[in-house]
Amino acid sequence: MASDSLLQPPPFRVLVFSKTAGFRHDSIPAGISGISALGTRTGLFVVDATEDAESAITSASLSRYKTVLFLSTTGLDLLTDEQIAALKSYVRNGGGFVGVHAAASGMKGDEWYGKLVGAYFDFHPEPEEGTVVVEDPGHFIMSPGPHSCANSTRRWTDEWYNFLTHPRKNENLHILGRGDPSTFAGGAMGDDHPLMWCQEFDGGRSFYTALGHYDEAYEDEWFMGQILRAILWTARVEGTV
Repeated sequence: MASDSLLQPPPFRVLVFSKTAGFRHDSIPAGISGISALGTRTGLFVVDATEDAESAITSASLSRYKTVLFLSTTGLDLLTDEQIAALKSYVRNGGGFVGVHAAASGMKGDEWYGKLVGAYFDFHPEPEEGTVVVEDPGHFIMSPGPHSCANSTRRWTDEWYNFLTHPRKNENLHILGRGDPSTFAGGAMGDDHPLMWCQEFDGGRSFYTALGHYDEAYEDEWFMGQILRAILWTARVEGTV
């Protein structure tokens, strides 16, 4: 009988991109460390982490990766027109995209990037503890299994992002979880406060979560379970676990 190591496919490559051209989150190093550790621990992928858009966000470079993860990337001029074109080509050829936290605040002048992420960040109230409601525990990203995040609710401390357009109005988005606005102050989207979603978009797959402001998120099994499965889902290798 073949051993598990022989049955498991070789690890694929994931690009973690963390350039900031605006506010910079202190949690970025913790995010890079936590995501890299996921790949090492599972043996499923290898992380290349960079802030160098000039060398990383090109068609030649992106072709090496099954998915790219934008980690709290900020700023209107985060990418040049040529780099956006390379990212478009990558996605249109089946590449995956994972956006974490402030990835929704970058490139607000680019309509395509906004659709890739799903919604643009507007503002957030002061961070506090509140409740996250898992909306689709049957989806692979939220489903039972290794690093499961299928609890129906979860207490969580974060910046509770409000968005410029209500994510629920984007019919392409599959909402996976939302905040319960009765449990935190400053929600500006009514009683329905989506925070995480996925989509098939322009030839590729995209996932976004508004969570991840604090270092502690990247040591939390519930949150990192979402990140692991989002990487696998966007890379179209969810059958490996």
